[in-house]
Formats: sequence, structure tokens, C-alpha cells
Amino acid sequence: MDNCRPLILISNDDSINAPGIHFLADIASRLGDVYVVAPATPQSGQSAALTVNSPLRIVEKPSTNENIRIFTVSGTPVDCVKLALNAIVPREPDVLFSGINHGSNSGVNVTYSGTMGAVLEGCMRGIPSVGFSLLHHSMNADFSLSASFVKEIAEKVISHGLPTNVCLNVNIPAKVVPSGIKLCRAAIGHWTDEYDRYVDPSGNPFYWLSGRFINDEPEATDTDEFWLGKNYISVVPVSTDQTAHGVALGIDF
Repeated sequence: MDNCRPLILISNDDSINAPGIHFLADIASRLGDVYVVAPATPQSGQSAALTVNSPLRIVEKPSTNENIRIFTVSGTPVDCVKLALNAIVPREPDVLFSGINHGSNSGVNVTYSGTMGAVLEGCMRGIPSVGFSLLHHSMNADFSLSASFVKEIAEKVISHGLPTNVCLNVNIPAKVVPSGIKLCRAAIGHWTDEYDRYVDPSGNPFYWLSGRFINDEPEATDTDEFWLGKNYISVVPVSTDQTAHGVALGIDF
């Protein structure tokens, strides 16, 4: 690896076994030296969770690309970023990329996303950070149709950086060559939060989360959900500052 090239840290929440992270690492390796630090097992929906009551273990895996080093962590995406910065990478990364996630992280999904949990952790550490997600949950999803767009976004963030405390949530339409890239806002929506009830062989009930995402503003034309529906890649700036600036509560304290 070459210290003159950008240092790129990559993580995800689908685990080291997900094809999406290897596709992203391959693209990134053309732009800099890559350290992949990913969960050893799937961690979807973990958001900003971190491990506090169990030991964390790091294992280096073999790589066939001289510009990529691969590590697994027995924890969450945030654990991966924290451990990478404290125990794995040789210097502060120039950028952090997370993904490519198998499934959407548009709208309210950013709240639950382990993919974006890693991104927000990097952003809070002052590293320009981007999360990439493809709207296809299959482990056989085709990422190649969006390769040039992913590379374009990655190159621009490496070259220009991002504003302080701002990261990017990038979602990519599936099964099509994207029509382009749109900078937009997250759609307001919610999940139906349905739980399917089952009974195990011992007669004990258990529950499995299902449900579906509802776009509460389907007529809005400036949201990620709208542009994804038009086969555009959506790019939503996300801030680590969750203060509701300028809001009048109508309550005196």
C-alpha cells in the first residue's frame, strides 16, 4: 500500500460475506488504499448500537487485491468503525464508505440502518462519510449497473470532502441503469411494524418483525422516494446534529 494514495475505510451491516461490500471495495481500490472492516455476522437494523458487555475480536482475512486489506469484527458496524480507527488503520482515513447495503435505506430507514450507523460514527469523527444502498435485498443483486455512478460519487467526496457534521445517504434503484443522480431530502414516512406470530415445536409462541414502509407524502417531488421511483440515485445530506433548530415548542420551561 502507498501512503501517497487516499486511505479509504469501508464497513457495512450485512457482514463481510455480503457481495455488496466487496463490490464497493473493488471500486474504491481504484481510488486509494482500502481497509475493509466489517461485522463477522449480519447486523442489519443495529443503527448506532455498540458492544459494551462482550469482548470484541478482530480477524484479518486474506485478500486477492494488493490495495485491499480485510478484517472482521465480532460486533456491530459502529464497533467496526471505532475499532478500525483505534486498532487497525495506520492513520486517519481520508474517507469512510459503508455498504453497498442489500436493501433500501431511504426515508426514515436512516434511523434504523446499521449501514448509516457506521457512516454517522465516521462523520462524528470528522471523516467525510457516505452510505451506499441498493434497493434489492437479494444476495444475488446486480450492483454492476450502478458502478460508474458509485465511482463518481466516491471520487467527488474524496476530492472535495464534505461539510463538517454532514454525511451522505445514497440510495440506488435496482435492476436498471440509473437515470442520473439527484440531491434531495428524505421522505417522511413510517413502518407498519407488523409482527407475525408463530409457535415453536414446544408450543411456545414467538414473533417475527415484518410490515412495510409507508410514504406519508407520495405527492412530494423533492424526496428520495420520489426520485428513486423515477430510477434516479438519491443523495440525501444527513447531519449528526439532531437539534430541531428554529422550532417553537409552545412550552415554557
